[in-house]
Amino acid sequence: MNTNNSRILNDKYNNDFNTALNIYENEYSHEDLIMLLKNGSVAEKQAAALKLDKINTQKDAEIIMSNLTGCDGKIREAISFKLNEFIPQNPQLYTKFQDIILDALVDINGNICRNILSAIKILKNYPEFYIDFCTKLTQKTVPLIEKIKTFDIQEGKYKINKEVFKLYWYLETICEFSEFINKTSLKKILCETKNITDYTIREKTAKILSNIHDDNDLLTIKEELQNDENYYVRRY
Repeated sequence: MNTNNSRILNDKYNNDFNTALNIYENEYSHEDLIMLLKNGSVAEKQAAALKLDKINTQKDAEIIMSNLTGCDGKIREAISFKLNEFIPQNPQLYTKFQDIILDALVDINGNICRNILSAIKILKNYPEFYIDFCTKLTQKTVPLIEKIKTFDIQEGKYKINKEVFKLYWYLETICEFSEFINKTSLKKILCETKNITDYTIREKTAKILSNIHDDNDLLTIKEELQNDENYYVRRY
């Protein structure tokens, strides 16, 4: 990297740092912070999200959720972190954001996936969220399985790992919401994922099955995975 580029990056870092510090150290009204989230720079949006302490209106929730996907990773991670506070405060404000949440659950940043799954657990108490959410969740999961099954190793390890990563987090979400997943759809998914070469997918399959005790077909798969060659799979 040449000296000029290095200077530009240092200047940007310093400007972003000073912008964030200004927001942290000074008093901003709730309305000002929301406005920064709506129209601010990356640094301003990140700092505003972290400084907010509540979301009380549907309009504010829409602005928050609009920053959860399709923007800089610093903003996405800040929003995902704060949703662990915001959603329990007013869960009903977030019941219509199934599509955004499904996209955020397979963010390239695993911390974001983890934060979102933790934040939405309380929405299991809201049928207006979980009915459509679980239907869409299975609809997004099945095509991923088909992709992974047909991968040619020559296509590149990165491409394979990217799809496996998405399937991993959708299976983790299915595990959390398994009681609301259509049983036929669930069986179709688990009958396929038990054979995926990547052990982390079989591990998630086994984890889901650990909560199932009343289906003979699934109990057979459960027994099969309890004899898997991988310890992390068979421990369930």
